[in-house]
Parts: sequence; C-alpha cells; structure tokens
Amino acid sequence: MNISIFGLGYVGCVSLGCLAKNGHTVIGVDISTTKVNQINKGLPTIIEKNIDIIISEQHKAGRIAATTDFKKAILETDTSIIAVGTPTSAHGQLNLEYIFKVAEDFGKVIAKKNSFHIIAIRSTVMPGTADRFSKIIEKLSGKKRDVDFAVLSNPEFMREGSAVQDYFHPPFILIGSGNNQASAILASLYKDLGVEIITTGTKEAEIMKYVNNTYHALKISFANEIGNICKTLRIDSHRVMDIFCKDRILNISDYYFKPGFAYGGSCLPKDVKGLQMLAYDNYVNVPLINSISETNDLQIKRAVEIIQESKINKIGFLGLSFKAGTDDLRNSPAVSLIETLLGKGYKVNIYDNKVKLSLLTGTNKEYIKKHIPHLSKLMVNEVSEILHTCKMVVVHNRESEYEEALLNVNGSIHILDMIGIEKLKSKPLYKGINW
Repeated sequence: MNISIFGLGYVGCVSLGCLAKNGHTVIGVDISTTKVNQINKGLPTIIEKNIDIIISEQHKAGRIAATTDFKKAILETDTSIIAVGTPTSAHGQLNLEYIFKVAEDFGKVIAKKNSFHIIAIRSTVMPGTADRFSKIIEKLSGKKRDVDFAVLSNPEFMREGSAVQDYFHPPFILIGSGNNQASAILASLYKDLGVEIITTGTKEAEIMKYVNNTYHALKISFANEIGNICKTLRIDSHRVMDIFCKDRILNISDYYFKPGFAYGGSCLPKDVKGLQMLAYDNYVNVPLINSISETNDLQIKRAVEIIQESKINKIGFLGLSFKAGTDDLRNSPAVSLIETLLGKGYKVNIYDNKVKLSLLTGTNKEYIKKHIPHLSKLMVNEVSEILHTCKMVVVHNRESEYEEALLNVNGSIHILDMIGIEKLKSKPLYKGINW
C-alpha cells in the first residue's frame, strides 16, 4: 500500500520505518527540511533502538522517502497517517494548531482528488478532534466525509526506548471509525502483527491514550506512596508490591474496572481508612490514597445531583445492600444516598430481596435496628410496589428479578442505573450514573 505520514518526529519516524519493513511504500511529510533530508539519506530523525537499522535498510530498498510537498504526498497515496506534534501548554491544554493546519492542507488537496482517501490520526488528541478535522476538510474541499474521504482515530501506544518493539508487539490495535470500509483498509496495515484489532467510535479511541497513561501514572504514584509508608515501618516495599502483583484475579485484572456507583461493604472503607491512618500516624503524606474516599463520596453526590435534576420527589430503590448477592448493609452507598435524599425531603421506598430474606431469618435485623431503624419502615415486600408508586427507580444491585421487572415497565418510569444493565439502555427515560 502507498502511505503518507505527516510528521517525522517520534511517532512518525517509527511508523515510517516499521510500515516500510512490513512491505508498504511510505513517504514522510514534514515542514522541517532537516528531518526530510535525514530520511532521504537513510537516517532516522530520532534516537531509538533499532530504528536506525530499519530506516537504513528500507531506504536502500526504495520503500521510504520524505518531502516537504504535502500536495504530492496526498495525491500519490490513498492512506495518510497524521503524526504531527500536539504540545501541551503550562496549564495542560493541548495545542492542536499543527493538527488543524494539516486538516487545511488536506482540504485543499482532496478537492482535486477523485479517489477515496483515508486519514488516520495517530497523534494524541482530545476527543472530538477527528470530527473537527473532517469538518475543516469538508468546508475547504466541498467533499463529504465517509463518501469521498474518511478520518479515523488510530492512537499509538509506544514507549520511548522500546518504540520499535512496541510497534511490532502491541497489546492490540485500536481504530476509531464510523466507516467500515476505511476501518478494514486501515486494519490491513497491521494484519502481520497478529494481535486483536479493536474497532470503536472515534471519541472512545481518542480518549484511550489519556486513560492509559493516566492509569500508568496512577500506578507509579500508588506504588510510591505504598513504598513511602513501608519504608517508615521498615517493611520491604518491593516485596510487598511483588506479592500484590501475584493476584491476577482481583489486583491485576478487569474486576473492579467498571464505571458505576460508589464502593461500600465492611472491607474497602475500613481498610482504606486504616491505611490512611497508618500513614498519618507515621507522618507520611499520601495525597493519592487520601483522595480515594473523597472520590467515593463524590460519586454519591453525583447521584443526588442527577435525582435533583429530574424534579421527581418519589424515588424507589431496587437493592439496599452494598452489592448484589449479599444482605450486608455496612457502609452501603445506597444507604448513604437514601439518607441524603430523606434529609432533602424526598419520599423513598426500598425493595431488596436479599435483605428481606435476612430480616425474616434475623441475620440483619439487629444491624438495621441499631444503625438504620428508620429505613426498615421504607421497605416493601414486592418489586411491583416500587414500580406502582415511584416515578424514578434507582437500580443499585444486579439481580435478575430487578432487571426483568424493569424490562416490562412502560416508558413513564425514570430509571437511574448504578451498575450498567445493557438491556435497559434502550428505555426512553433511562440514565446511567456515569455513562
């Protein structure tokens, strides 16, 4: 395939060499004559392990070249990769000036093209950039997106120092697109890598680089805070984190990575606070760990705000325990949410099939009697009582009984979903807590 790459910095240079090594003919485009001349001499524009060998070999093979002439590059290729820089301001805002300058260049040239052109944005950009890029091209060219050209998101996940290794052995290939034809053509560039190719919407693809790298930063900061606590206590922090990483069922897994409501129960709140106090007592500053409880509290406030915006005063809850499959009410975020609503004058009814059963057997009766006696008066015996008396239903736990009941209700009941029940998302008055 004939490919043009706009931007010959880190991402562009590595992509140029690696695509050529996979058999494609690639022309690099840059406003810097120095970078262009480097490539045309068979030399890389960056220092990176093995890229010098690849650029030299592919230049000799006649598969790579570079130019400052963007018109020639666009007209002579049908697929373009955008890898120009997106520097960050002192306040953390991205400078997308170079990206949109390239969009203007494409708009001027695509106006003269008769063939379909694919543009893949590889640079790190804000969600919505591909849409804005497309509008610029449409305005200047008179052509239509997904008819005459396609703009896709194709973020890279390469680390400096191991970029070539990362290019050929990525965790997956991510393509954000609304055009199946363009997605298939772009995916063919990576067919020899032997990894999963994930296709999604452009905005989901555009935000992934930020999500990934922020999580990596979070891991480093978390490990450092644990290390600081351990050192104060004369504990081997490396041994502690080695053991932590042995757990691939919960610690290093997707188990807790599902957006939803706040955490609760007897373990997480208690142990987070315990670690916070351990750090405090030993004069160790742990702002990341201290922020965990605050973030959890904010999720409860978020739910209150959504309910307030609905202007509905009669709220029904399906699920009171801190999670499905248990009757444990200790630190349940549903209890906190309900008590906040009651304090604001809302009328609340509650149905929980597990709590109802435990009340009959006496296992939870003492806890309710001691800590939340007022809530037992709000509990009803059937799901139907919630559906017949409440204008909004908050689904707090994943139980098949709740799901089936809500699937059969008419469109007049508002649903606030805390757990992500896929079948309910088509309901007209449905809202997710953070989706």
